[in-house]
Amino acid sequence: MTTADAIIALELGHYRLREQIGGSAYGIIWRASGPQATSDVAIKLINHEQMARALPPQRERWTTSASNEIAFLQSLEPWDERHIVRLLDRGWHEGLPVLALELMGSDLGRHMIALKGRGETVPLPQALGWIAQMNQALAKVHQYGWRYLDLKPANVLVDTHLNTIKLADFGTNRELGNLQAHSYAGTANWQAPEQFFPTDGGGYATSARSDYFSLGAMLYFLVTNGMPLRFCADCGHAYRAHHIAGADRLRGMNGGEIPAALQAEEADRFAAAIPAARRDAALELLRALLHIDPSKRPRHAIQISRMLNAIQGQKLARGEFDAADPVHGMRRPTALNGWQAMQGA
Repeated sequence: MTTADAIIALELGHYRLREQIGGSAYGIIWRASGPQATSDVAIKLINHEQMARALPPQRERWTTSASNEIAFLQSLEPWDERHIVRLLDRGWHEGLPVLALELMGSDLGRHMIALKGRGETVPLPQALGWIAQMNQALAKVHQYGWRYLDLKPANVLVDTHLNTIKLADFGTNRELGNLQAHSYAGTANWQAPEQFFPTDGGGYATSARSDYFSLGAMLYFLVTNGMPLRFCADCGHAYRAHHIAGADRLRGMNGGEIPAALQAEEADRFAAAIPAARRDAALELLRALLHIDPSKRPRHAIQISRMLNAIQGQKLARGEFDAADPVHGMRRPTALNGWQAMQGA
């Protein structure tokens, strides 16, 4: 069992574990002190106790997920780390992969709880700014040929001093180029319908637009001061009670159909938090992101960026550089276009 004061030796240095600060089904996050004169880091370990209890296929998936996360973060160019957590070191501990990541003050889930405890809310410009930054982070994930599939408050790290966010935890990444239905991945409370409800043939048929649904759930969450969508809450409850069989249970409760993602009263609650002059544009974006049909959601990050600009009353002249237009703004090459220069959208 890994405990405080344990020393983890990685490729670039040794790290002393200080305190456990987070975790998930398969991973544990520790604050750790690094080599002399360096800042503390976040050490991400696979949960050794869970691994010992897991069946061989599960153990293989967890190890593969950690290795995929390392490979993705290593592939990023330095200028692509603006809204994605930086990988500082890597290695192995007790036969399992380990990551040393930059340490940030909090995650969005804990930050929202703290705000509520103080009777505070997130100002609308800040909420929209954070959504824009998440959109940029997702654009980078997609640019490098992956779909993220686990956007949720706990995976969005916050620098409360700079009001910036960074996306973390890429163990659920799936390759965009692989169009086959895959095994269950993600967190039920924040998933797109196609992530929670399997295809008729079994498996889950996701795409980059699955990430946009989760972005819509985050938009609703931030604007309504931490309220979850009923659709997402129901999926989470069904999964906790029945695991992946919860999808059939939930459809059975809705006449065999996938329930609506946005209820009328939720749209009203969201609209009430938006100034009247921006309300229609905000609702248009929310409904587009939360569409049950993935093909009806925004096609790419630049479309979302322009819709966010419309909410804020901004409109750029065609061809003008927009720093908020990830990937497209710089006409950068991507995995989706064979790493060729992008043309205007």
